[in-house]
Amino acid sequence: MLRGRVMDSSTGTPIAGASLAITGTQQKAQTNENGEFNIALSGSNPSIEISYIGYESQIVRVNSQSFLEILLVSAQESLDEVVVTGYQTERKKDLTGSVSVVNVSEIMKSAENNPMKAMQGRVAGMTVTADGNPSGAATVRMRGIGSINSSQDPLYVIDGVPSQGGMHELNSNDIESIQVLRDASSASIYGSRAANGVIVVTTKKGKLGAPKLTFDSYLTSTYFNNQMEVLNAREYGQALWRANVNGGANPNSNNIGYYFDWGYDSNGLPQLNNTYLSKYLDSERTMYASDTDWFDEISKTGLIQSYNASLSSATDKGSSFFSLGYLNNDGTLKHTNFNRISARMNTDYKLFDGKLVVGENFTLNKTGEVQVPGDVLDLSLKALPMIPVHTIDGEGWGGPAQGMNDRHNPMRLLYDNRNNAYNYWRLFGNVYADVQIIEGLHIRSSYGVDYGNFYKRNMEVSYQSGFLNNNRTGVNMEQAHWMKWTWSNTANYRKTIDKHTFDILGGIEMNRQNDITFNAYTSGEGAFAIETPEYMWPGVSTGTAAVGGGATGFSLLSYFGKLNYSYNDRYLASFTVRHDGSSRFGKNNRFATFPAVTAGWRVSEENFMENTKGFISDLKLRVGWGQTGNQGIDNLATYGLFVPEYGVGDPTWVIIDGTAYDISGGGTGSLPSGYRKIQTENDDLKWETTTQTNIGLDFELFGRNLYGSFDWYVKETKDMLINPAYIGVVGEGGYRWANGASMENKGFDITAGFKNNTSFGLDYDITGVFSTYKNKVTHLPEAVENSYGGRAGDNIVGRPLGSFYGYVTDGIFQNQDEVDAHVNQTGKGIGRLRYVNVNDSDSEINDLDRTWIGTPHPDFSYSLNIALKYSAFDLSVYFQGVQGLDVENWLKKQTDFWSVDDVNSNKGTRLLDAWTPQNTSSTIPALQTTNSNDEGRFSTYYIENGSYMKLRNISFGYTLPSDMVSRWKMSRLRFYVSGQNLFTVKSKNFTGVDPENVGWGYPIPTTWTAGLNVSF
Repeated sequence: MLRGRVMDSSTGTPIAGASLAITGTQQKAQTNENGEFNIALSGSNPSIEISYIGYESQIVRVNSQSFLEILLVSAQESLDEVVVTGYQTERKKDLTGSVSVVNVSEIMKSAENNPMKAMQGRVAGMTVTADGNPSGAATVRMRGIGSINSSQDPLYVIDGVPSQGGMHELNSNDIESIQVLRDASSASIYGSRAANGVIVVTTKKGKLGAPKLTFDSYLTSTYFNNQMEVLNAREYGQALWRANVNGGANPNSNNIGYYFDWGYDSNGLPQLNNTYLSKYLDSERTMYASDTDWFDEISKTGLIQSYNASLSSATDKGSSFFSLGYLNNDGTLKHTNFNRISARMNTDYKLFDGKLVVGENFTLNKTGEVQVPGDVLDLSLKALPMIPVHTIDGEGWGGPAQGMNDRHNPMRLLYDNRNNAYNYWRLFGNVYADVQIIEGLHIRSSYGVDYGNFYKRNMEVSYQSGFLNNNRTGVNMEQAHWMKWTWSNTANYRKTIDKHTFDILGGIEMNRQNDITFNAYTSGEGAFAIETPEYMWPGVSTGTAAVGGGATGFSLLSYFGKLNYSYNDRYLASFTVRHDGSSRFGKNNRFATFPAVTAGWRVSEENFMENTKGFISDLKLRVGWGQTGNQGIDNLATYGLFVPEYGVGDPTWVIIDGTAYDISGGGTGSLPSGYRKIQTENDDLKWETTTQTNIGLDFELFGRNLYGSFDWYVKETKDMLINPAYIGVVGEGGYRWANGASMENKGFDITAGFKNNTSFGLDYDITGVFSTYKNKVTHLPEAVENSYGGRAGDNIVGRPLGSFYGYVTDGIFQNQDEVDAHVNQTGKGIGRLRYVNVNDSDSEINDLDRTWIGTPHPDFSYSLNIALKYSAFDLSVYFQGVQGLDVENWLKKQTDFWSVDDVNSNKGTRLLDAWTPQNTSSTIPALQTTNSNDEGRFSTYYIENGSYMKLRNISFGYTLPSDMVSRWKMSRLRFYVSGQNLFTVKSKNFTGVDPENVGWGYPIPTTWTAGLNVSF
């Protein structure tokens, strides 16, 4: 006998009267009023078909289970799903703009504390980039690059409260839904800050039913699965010898401590027989010559811990949701860390039979982070391998000896920075009231706050590291308060007359942001008698002190309205207008209006489509046009600014900027301070405006098994806010914000999926995402048209923003005949790079031979998610990649050359394969102690194919049978393991470590996670 329960997948409510039948037999049963059933089994491992009107049928394999919990999906669920768009909710089937609804359950399978990182590649048209820093901070771009100098970040709206970022500071476990408004027609209701798209986040609330207690936890191990290969001590000696020999110098004249046994072979070519290194590096004999792998020294296996608990309940009188969360990420670089403690309370109360609803959504978060100090990763590449981490006694720090480059010990930098954490408190949320005046008419008022309190104490300690030493100690105290408030008042009226449905929204919104910063700095030779965190406070310093601080802010005032119309759920239209005023703009252009209009046609509801119902479940055509604004510039961008710079530094270095002057000619005493101009005013500065046209198609085919959408768009931005360079004759303070540039992004986004189940009980859902766009700058003011790449007559206009401009290389000179046959190129020689004479009107390599050599925009990006479920097991696999983009691999200056950058510092192992008379097939130039051929000039040598495909996430879980966990007072218990960034497929042309992190940021680690989900 098999027992079980059938419930609605969305609400969890029991389904009474559902039919059950054992396939291939006459045995049938129905669920009772509690959704429960009993059915006798026959045969070995039978399957049961479950069906109910208005729901999709399921076939489930019994296997050895004695109790089944079955969730039926409404046949209309995907279409009738309610999504939050802008100050209101809409049915998904009524949407006419380009809106993506994110599958939150899928992104939560990634062990990421920032939901934006987990969304990488999952939303067509949305690009997410990040390195591996413990905080999880990420950069999000929507449909290409939206601006040149002003902000390109999307607007985040969390429970109705706007924010410009900081998603890693909020707890992902509190999120109920995420909608991405990609085009102007859907985002224009947020006009003032919606030019770069809008991401609408709704947090969890209590649901009807018994109180629910949940607990989620995971542990994650993180490590580098690839790293830069650098020279060890023996290899460094080989490269040093080769560079000197090629340069005609005596390699034994080096002052690092190497001695080379070398000579010439029978062909007269140099030959290295052996390499020797002094036992001690310094004359004091405090440091043994070592063989240090600095990447191994600064890195470790990291550990992430996450614990989250929530308690929720709801009745017809109100609901509550309370959660607590803790996350700690000990990064893969030593002495780096991120931690977060979060608490959330969402409640609402329904009064007067639900006609008045009052509630709040608030979260309080405390984050702390020890960030990577300075250029530790770069130093790990450049620090010489023979330098030890510590001196012979194990207590002092190793460092460069005389004759070596003055590069710091990267391990010392990490250790000395270990106590320099920042702490940040953030209170975010809103209180609201919603009253129903008459049927269909709701008046809502919401007051939201986003308050941040930042504190950091940065301690500078004394050190001795080889010949590098510093007795100067100091401490810098930073404090900042950021207060943003938003007051929104809306009226929403919905009315249905016969087949006509109207939804009218009107509102007013006020925003204000006030930022206050303060810092105090004190330092000096031996300023602190004891160098510990307990002692190093400004009050006990014997050094000099300086203070700084300031305040700024801006205001927004907005009026908006929207009309949605639907006829018979077949013909749809929407009209939006928003009028915004910002204090950031000149007094002549403070306000701007942003309209939008969209139309939709549900073709599948037409009578002539009746015969296609068997394979076309839903088909909707969408067309939209709209405008949005961007005011992401400095709060004081429109003003002329003057500042005093008095006593701010050593006059040896800042004499040009200093404003002190002995105007009386006394020659003694304190000097009076003047002011210098740093910015020119512009009262005509106005809004940057983005206009988008979008044509889309939504489809569900073959019983809604095949689903997806297609969007084609043109995104044009004009009056772009730029702060260009200026010619010297303008004089000091020539920087001036202005409008003038224009840019276009044109592309299409495709999302498609297929879901079904097999006769043996396997459920599967496969989803693919594909996006492509073309970017080009369409206009620049004549005065600055050469400021963004290129030169006069060959500028960026008509090309993608950020395009690379440089020289073209054509291999390596193999013999003297090739050298002699080439045009005049200063420094040319055998084994050196050959540059193409692009400008063939002359016979020399010069600045006129630079041309356009690459673009950082990909040909397309894509992802594939495979979700499988069989019985109590679930498996998901997620791939993501980009194709056809060029990246600048500037690290080749360190991995391929001895003398281009930081001569005599350590290098990558690639240069061991550099060109020699015995190795003429190499593409790496011959090593040399001087850079006479100027091979550090920007050229195609540094442009590489940055395409990649990564296995982003694989997750495997098992949910224990409900009849088993019910004995432990649980309703659900699931265990899972997952891995992230398990492998990367990259172009053979790419010579770096990670094409996603080519700029040598915090390395992106491979992670393995074990976790559990419990519900009571």
